[in-house]
Amino acid sequence: MATSSSVQRLAAHVRSVLGDGPFHLPGGWTHMGAVICDASFHARRKYKSTIRPRLLQLQSAWPDAVTVRGFQARLATEDLAVAMNFKSPSKVATAHAITDLLVAKGVDTRDDLHAWLDHQDNRAALRAVKGVGPKSVDYIGNLVGRSQVAVDVHLRAFAADAGIAGLRYEELRTIYEETAAILGHEPGGLEHAVWRFKSQAM
Repeated sequence: MATSSSVQRLAAHVRSVLGDGPFHLPGGWTHMGAVICDASFHARRKYKSTIRPRLLQLQSAWPDAVTVRGFQARLATEDLAVAMNFKSPSKVATAHAITDLLVAKGVDTRDDLHAWLDHQDNRAALRAVKGVGPKSVDYIGNLVGRSQVAVDVHLRAFAADAGIAGLRYEELRTIYEETAAILGHEPGGLEHAVWRFKSQAM
């Protein structure tokens, strides 16, 4: 349970800076190749100018990668670094590993992944992939239409502006979730509103 004072401070800061909403959920992707690449490539990159255009191009170039199995088939014959125009062996390796895990677990579509993430053991299996941390697991959930808080540098900075700093990932995520509840927002909607605000300011 988050401390009441931290939740109240964050709630007051949300109202002061972002207003009362409504805060809409991010749309995510229905193309599973885009979901996996978004999760694998986006960290520490400018999303709007660097990542999103590459994902849109991937959807157009690899329409059959709308399913995980379709994406895996593409990966077997084509170079993801070339398709994404993104030279990062570690990020490419993460995308391959996530794909192989999901195929092994019978996860093929957006709806499959949405439901699969209900189970903590499945989330733990994702965490075991090199390059996937707790934030990535929550972020993947949002990419397939769940409403979660993925705590990144922008959400940490926003919380720090409210006087909340030095917390573990799970602690700060809980504070955001409880803040969303008392303000009447979807957790993922509040997260996305904070992310948009801070990513443009930083």
